[in-house]
Amino acid sequence: MKAKDVMKTGVVTIRDDGTVEGAVKLMLDNHISALPVLDSDNRLVGLISEGDIIRRMRDGGAQRRSWWLELFAGEADAKDYVKARSHKVADVMTRDLVTVDEGTPVGEIAKTLETRRIKRVPVLRDEKIVGIVSRADLVRALAQSTKGKLPSPTLADEPLRKAVEAAIAEVPGASVNLINLIVENGNVSVWGVADSDFVENAIRVAAENVDGIRSVDVHMGRLPAWGYGI
Repeated sequence: MKAKDVMKTGVVTIRDDGTVEGAVKLMLDNHISALPVLDSDNRLVGLISEGDIIRRMRDGGAQRRSWWLELFAGEADAKDYVKARSHKVADVMTRDLVTVDEGTPVGEIAKTLETRRIKRVPVLRDEKIVGIVSRADLVRALAQSTKGKLPSPTLADEPLRKAVEAAIAEVPGASVNLINLIVENGNVSVWGVADSDFVENAIRVAAENVDGIRSVDVHMGRLPAWGYGI
């Protein structure tokens, strides 16, 4: 199983010339905890997360140190100052990113998340972002394992997965950035959150109506009004 088999598509992004306030609004509106940052050529140049914003809020209220400590601080503190007080995404975002390509095995992704102590990795194709794999996506893949073996999608499953994703995107009220799926031998497992039973049933029907799908197993939770950080 590879990144392309478990990654979440429909990624919400922001431009590097955007504002921190705009990034916060996007996160809240889409119930997500991080935004890939793209340049004018749609290349991935950074990531702004709730962690970056929380640190900004915390550091922005810090008291200024005495003048003699400032003399020894130098450039590092100047960078911290910018991150804490700038309203530009480019100044606040994390630039040192770990990325993977679509063909990266999930075992390698799991090891990367663990060793680098990060929550997610962007998935690239020709330097353009096509998805994100998070710890939750890997856990869901493990939930589908049988006798210690992960699902093994076939070549025929890849176009089916894309077709199901496109079908779900057409469901009224479905938040595609909160939905993920795995297709194995034509059998679909869908995870995520839905606003209501009606939306969940519509997601199931959309997947069932895709030609070539054998079965659909839906695992949808409900996102409360305060829900955030999926």
